Amino acid sequence: MTLYNETVHDLHEKLTKKEISSVELTEKVFDRIDKVEDSVKAYITLDKEGALKKAREVDQKIAAGEAIKPLTGIPGAIKDNISLKGMRLTCASKILENFQPVYDAHVIENLRKDDTVFIGKTNMDEFAMGSTTETSYFKATSNPWDLTRVPGGSSGGSAAAIAAGEAIWSLGSDTGGSIRQPASFNGCVGIKPTYGRVSRYGCIAFASSLDQIGPITKDVTDAAIVLNTICGVDAHDSTSANVPVPDFTKALKQDVKDMVIGLPKEFFGKGTDPKVAEQIKLTAKKYEELGAKVVEVSLPHTEYAVITYYIIAPAEASANLGRFDGVRYGFRDLSAKSAPEMMAATRTEGFGEEVRRRIMLGTYVLSSGYYDAYYNKAMQVRTLIRQDYQKAFETCDLLLTPTSPVVAYSLDAKMDPLTVYMLDVTTIPVNMAGLPGMSIPCGFVDGMPVGAQLIGKPLGEETLLRAAYTFEQATEFHKAVAPLGGKK
Repeated sequence: MTLYNETVHDLHEKLTKKEISSVELTEKVFDRIDKVEDSVKAYITLDKEGALKKAREVDQKIAAGEAIKPLTGIPGAIKDNISLKGMRLTCASKILENFQPVYDAHVIENLRKDDTVFIGKTNMDEFAMGSTTETSYFKATSNPWDLTRVPGGSSGGSAAAIAAGEAIWSLGSDTGGSIRQPASFNGCVGIKPTYGRVSRYGCIAFASSLDQIGPITKDVTDAAIVLNTICGVDAHDSTSANVPVPDFTKALKQDVKDMVIGLPKEFFGKGTDPKVAEQIKLTAKKYEELGAKVVEVSLPHTEYAVITYYIIAPAEASANLGRFDGVRYGFRDLSAKSAPEMMAATRTEGFGEEVRRRIMLGTYVLSSGYYDAYYNKAMQVRTLIRQDYQKAFETCDLLLTPTSPVVAYSLDAKMDPLTVYMLDVTTIPVNMAGLPGMSIPCGFVDGMPVGAQLIGKPLGEETLLRAAYTFEQATEFHKAVAPLGGKK
């Protein structure tokens, strides 16, 4: 196997044994980028010089006999809404096209302590608003499994980079499924941790009560390794959970005996591709063969989840994006004759259509006379959704659903926004309830990867990882390599 397709844990072992060097590995990854990036378009910014400089530092430490951590010297990619000092931060938006951050996000601080290597910043939907990575100001990313299809979003660049061999591991952010859905579309493993498990400091806010940073990797072991590094309390984030961070790799045991897995009936009805539903049912059957008990459960308020999300998330976005006004940083329209005209022109030209749509929707539901009718009611429904999950977890250890009701669809599919929004129906409720969720490869439909979503109790990442690892070790889906083909 070529180095760029290997896992973090395998490459760590080779670095430790001095079978390879970090420089050699980093150069192989950049060689791969040179070969396929024009087709995939996973990155907004690349930093080959900085990556090789760090790789040389790592090799010197290894040569000096210093012990290294699992991510030391391993090249990874960062979603371009996470602040990394010294590398531009755009959120895939014209309004931040040339913005240079002056600080590191908390997750980046943690990764620097482990001497990891940063390849660059990955493409995404503008300000993380989208499910296809087509709303990026810079370009649309393609799916390495079929270059004519979307990679999902909003962390589409981070997932496509993993599937294409353009990174060994990556970080994304997840507000309504933006790690799990692209992981599913690209045949990767993606985890959205419990809300508060990972600091949001340095992640440009979309919807502050929903956003969470997490890893996208080639297998479950790699996901546990990245989680070990990025989790932890942070004084800069008041929502950061002050709880111990376990060694997640210790949860990687092949054992689901007596585990109770719930299949929510609401996730297998109208709107879910029958072929996708069949793959999830086969996954449930495999879990039964491995010793788990599978039961049907009900989450009755699921039908209201998307509607509720598209009130709460835009409302928070309209407040968070108010800071992008052309005054302090970022793009500014220079033709305006007054401050109000300048702000209006800057935001009109600087933001894309989807971002403007959500800002206007959010401003509307927060406005006088509509707050109680929409936002307040949505928060009450959010509580009901959270209670549905609490009730399900009284009898279940975790839940199993499709990550997405469909496989990756065509670029430029010209679907109306509401249709695209409804495709997030399986992932949005997890963010609404603040729960951990992950997507693992579980099969193929029409040659495209299908992801199974595992949903856990609050701070239940270890249970998810154990269940995911058990399934992964009993199957071969995670070993499949994207062909980088298509009909173009």
